[in-house]
Amino acid sequence: MIHLKDVTKIYKSNGVVALDKVSLDIGRGEFVFIVGTSGSGKSTLMKLLMHEEIATSGKIVVDGKDVTNIPQKEVPYLRRALGVIFQDYRLLEDKTVYENVAFAMQVIEAPKKIMQRSVNTVLDIVGLREKYKSFPAQLSGGEQQRVAIARAIVNDPRIVIADEPTGNLDPETSWDIMDIFQRINAAGTTIVMATHDKTIVDQMQRRVIAIEGGKITRDEARGVYSENQPDFSSYDSQYYSFK
Repeated sequence: MIHLKDVTKIYKSNGVVALDKVSLDIGRGEFVFIVGTSGSGKSTLMKLLMHEEIATSGKIVVDGKDVTNIPQKEVPYLRRALGVIFQDYRLLEDKTVYENVAFAMQVIEAPKKIMQRSVNTVLDIVGLREKYKSFPAQLSGGEQQRVAIARAIVNDPRIVIADEPTGNLDPETSWDIMDIFQRINAAGTTIVMATHDKTIVDQMQRRVIAIEGGKITRDEARGVYSENQPDFSSYDSQYYSFK
């Protein structure tokens, strides 16, 4: 689903080498944590996958498509094929829960009947069906992140990219959000999540890719955040139809 070959990213403004010849493969249905300290390069990696940044050199393939140097006019189509979730939610404040989620389908001109059915389905998944008329300001942080997740998955993407999705949430709410991610992944969706939450990484025991100084320093099938407790056990992915 995701392939990087010798990817380097150097920021022209300050000459910082954010990523240095990174090679990486993520398969269909995997749940992968990207971990690392601030400035390690993990956020740059996530931005390259979303094409918010462009690699200085190397090759990036997402869902079978070479996106290394795609024309700017094709970037919106790439992002529509991905489910993207941010730490700060990025909801439209003047739209209701339903309208925020439906907006992701409006931009691809989905038929109204399909839109209504799909929006209601994902609101059920995240537990917000009863709050479909609420505005973001009327929701808690955890509820706003649930809306962001619903918006990210409403078009049934094969890949979800989440950048610190629990960074602004309390521990209990964070686990509620992670439960949703696990259910999405169990349905066959590939999830790539950048996080600094050691507790979540250690307890979930999914594949962990650690980045430091722009290089991959660790890649474990069932890893932990701490390098002192490695576990190289393999795992089998199961695939189910999401809809």
